[in-house]
Amino acid sequence: MDNENKSSNFLRSIILEDLREGKVEEITTRFPPEPNGYLHIGHAKSICLNFGLADEFKGKTNLRFDDTNPVKEDTEYVESIKEDVKWLGFDWDNLFFASDYFAEMHKRAVLLIEKGKAYVCDLSAEEIRKSRGTLTEAGKESPYRNRSVAENLELFERMRQGEFKDGEKVLRAKIDMGSPNINMRDPVLYRIAHATHHNTGDTWCIYPMYDYAHPLEDAIEGITHSICTLEFEDHRPLYDWVVRECEMEHVPHQYEFARLNMTNTVMSKRKLKQLVDEKVVDGWDDPRMPTISGLRRRGYTPEAIRNFAQAIGVARADSVVDSKMLEHFIREDLKLKVSRPMAVIRPLKVIITNYPEGQVEMLDADHNKENPEMGKRKIPFSREIYIEQEDFMEVPPPKYHRLYPGNEVRLMDAYFIKCEEVIKDDEGKIIEIRCTYDPETKSGTGFTGRKVKGTIHWVEATQAVPAEFRLYEPLIQDDYINPNSLEIRQGFVEPYMKEAKPQDKFQFPRHGYFNVDPNYTTPESLVLNLIVSLKSSFVI
Repeated sequence: MDNENKSSNFLRSIILEDLREGKVEEITTRFPPEPNGYLHIGHAKSICLNFGLADEFKGKTNLRFDDTNPVKEDTEYVESIKEDVKWLGFDWDNLFFASDYFAEMHKRAVLLIEKGKAYVCDLSAEEIRKSRGTLTEAGKESPYRNRSVAENLELFERMRQGEFKDGEKVLRAKIDMGSPNINMRDPVLYRIAHATHHNTGDTWCIYPMYDYAHPLEDAIEGITHSICTLEFEDHRPLYDWVVRECEMEHVPHQYEFARLNMTNTVMSKRKLKQLVDEKVVDGWDDPRMPTISGLRRRGYTPEAIRNFAQAIGVARADSVVDSKMLEHFIREDLKLKVSRPMAVIRPLKVIITNYPEGQVEMLDADHNKENPEMGKRKIPFSREIYIEQEDFMEVPPPKYHRLYPGNEVRLMDAYFIKCEEVIKDDEGKIIEIRCTYDPETKSGTGFTGRKVKGTIHWVEATQAVPAEFRLYEPLIQDDYINPNSLEIRQGFVEPYMKEAKPQDKFQFPRHGYFNVDPNYTTPESLVLNLIVSLKSSFVI
């Protein structure tokens, strides 16, 4: 991380000042996801921020699951979140769950009741919502607000023992129904939920609300810098109230930063879950999804995501980041790392009529011309090859420099070929091109007898490896689901790619960067996901 990027991070400046003034001896941050879905690229920003700051200042980071809602949470999400954090290149110093502290939270709730700061309310959720008022109108006090301490203690214990149905009673803080901050108008602290919890089973049937549990977790763990996104800024007075009135020894301070918003990208776990549940996509890790697991399956690297998170910085003001910026960083990360074999996605057969039948010669080609240290590979050449359909036109427009009747082009890393004949089926569709080649024009021989304006890629036909290419457009465009977000094509790659393993990455000339799909690829079937096209108008 360079000094310019460091100085642009206001949270880093705060930490530096706190350490300099001796307010803290060691910083402790936390990443506190709710295990109710898979993490997305917005969470990646938060992961990089919390773990990155702790790493820089030799502090600690806790991974803590805010598992206070058993109805929506699952161990599947817990394990996926762990995998995502590790994959991004980070490790936690401690692994905690909110449920680890349920007994302590219950004890503090009893303390609030004893102090006259909390009461059991019989209003329904809808009645509570209506009684809270509006931004311009004060709330209305609950008729149960002035129950005695003894009655509240008894009712809360009966809630704890499971005597009441879901929604029949809640525990509310007694703060100020006239507060200009709606979050302070007697918020609910506990609700009844007769549901099995993924960690605690059926031990509890009352569960703390997020706004009550979250600040207590930070206080219990001794978090020095509680970093969250701006939508929680209005909740900070309530967090401070909970910590103060619950008489917690450690008092954390919350700092808010702008969440990541990206063009054509869904940044809501609820909406992403809806896409999964309605089978718009084939799972949380569908390569069109902005989830970390989806990006991983598509072929994004942790380095690209970390570099992206660093480049967008940390600010207080909301803004929208162009999704092309993320694409820029994966191109930059892969361009010198991956091999560049040839692939034909929309095949058209070419017969080189003057090449000896049955002969196959092996040609030399660089793995990556921008990185000679990657060495060379062998590619077969014979009288039968495939080229892209778009690289041939029977009646070409002006300035078309690829293959057409009578024109000569170079086959990449091979020979010049000239189109002599076009073969069509009974319906007039072109099914084969017949060409001749010039053996004097072999690549690497220094041939200068004449030049051609076009170079096209190709794959030798008899040894070509069949491959499925999955081409992607944004899943969401202009707030609507894009019906063209996935296009599947059947084509061919060089035999060199027979050894390709899931998550191996390649650059195919003129097509883009591709990743071997880990879900659908088998020893008999190669499936390749488009990571990103080769070029972009985005300027960093």
